[in-house]
Amino acid sequence: MPVLRHRVPPEKKDTYTEKMKKNIKLLSVVGARPQFIKAAAISREISTRNIPVAAIDEIIVHTGQHYDENMSRIFFDELDIREPDYNLGIGSCPREEQIEKMRIGLKDVFRKENPDWVIVYGDTNSTLAGARAANDLNIPLAHIEAGLRSFNNDMPEEKNRIETDELSSILLCPTERSVKNLKNENIVEEVYNVGDVMYDAALYYTSLGEKHSKVLNRCSIKMGGYYLATVHRAGNTDDSLRLKSILTALNGLDLPVVFPAHPRTLKVINKLDLKLPNIYLIDPVSYIDMIVLESNARLILTDSGGVQKEAYFSQKPCITLRDETEWVETVDSGNNILAGVEPGSIKKAVKTFGKKRKAVFPEFYGDGNSAKKIVDLLCAKTKE
Repeated sequence: MPVLRHRVPPEKKDTYTEKMKKNIKLLSVVGARPQFIKAAAISREISTRNIPVAAIDEIIVHTGQHYDENMSRIFFDELDIREPDYNLGIGSCPREEQIEKMRIGLKDVFRKENPDWVIVYGDTNSTLAGARAANDLNIPLAHIEAGLRSFNNDMPEEKNRIETDELSSILLCPTERSVKNLKNENIVEEVYNVGDVMYDAALYYTSLGEKHSKVLNRCSIKMGGYYLATVHRAGNTDDSLRLKSILTALNGLDLPVVFPAHPRTLKVINKLDLKLPNIYLIDPVSYIDMIVLESNARLILTDSGGVQKEAYFSQKPCITLRDETEWVETVDSGNNILAGVEPGSIKKAVKTFGKKRKAVFPEFYGDGNSAKKIVDLLCAKTKE
């Protein structure tokens, strides 16, 4: 097994008894929309190796961080992810309380399942809870999407990803920039640029969306005749002035804005009691419907890291409703503008993308085979 880094002293750990296993056991911790999508790519890769004789046992644990039907169940159904082996049902509560509840529940599962690897994805509270639980029990931890940095330490996501990277046994980076970020923090061992599993998923599901999605008809919108917006980060939704500023800008744009609203965001919007005739608020949509909305929008406005990348994969211009991004490649290539939340800045960015430009989308995120590289690495490391 690999040498574990950044660990607490062994005498402070729970006892964890190694058992001989016939198969390699990989345990994925998921809890939010982007993690379901990433886990689907890993699960699909594992399934291709389990024919005709199983070689990898896969365990999926859902923390319950996203528990709304449109934010959770629909993704398992549509992405063809099998039912989670465990659902902790934690639900919504303050950050540290939520992480600790998840950590306790995950430790119980880890003791029972005794996995070779715990896999965590991204930067959510579920990610950090899984990392802490694995660290408590001295179980090797693989972090998919390691090394991302916004350099905004006020963001909960930044805190989550930094601590998770410090606890990880193997760091699976999506870009060369994320590898450099870790090097700048003196983390250089067991660091691999494997590409982005979200790109794997986008390639696989885009054709399905084109064939099966009816979302454009449901929304009564035409290809290229609308902007697409998403807002969900606490920095925007918990600050009514920032959210009001974003909504004011969206409502004043020259095309209708389709806005799939996170339940938390919608709750705040309703409290603001604004008249928004240019904004079409809809319930959260499935991943395939979202891909179709993205690929047919004139441009995309978002505070989501995942949607920024999906915009890039769809070769659509993106306006990020934040002052920083983890996905700096999208900005450097001229396909993403950091506009913040001021209406004037947002409208200026929209006009900038309205001008004729030569759009180039370099392949920053790998070749679409990230899941294979990840599973190959974990299998090889287990046998060392």
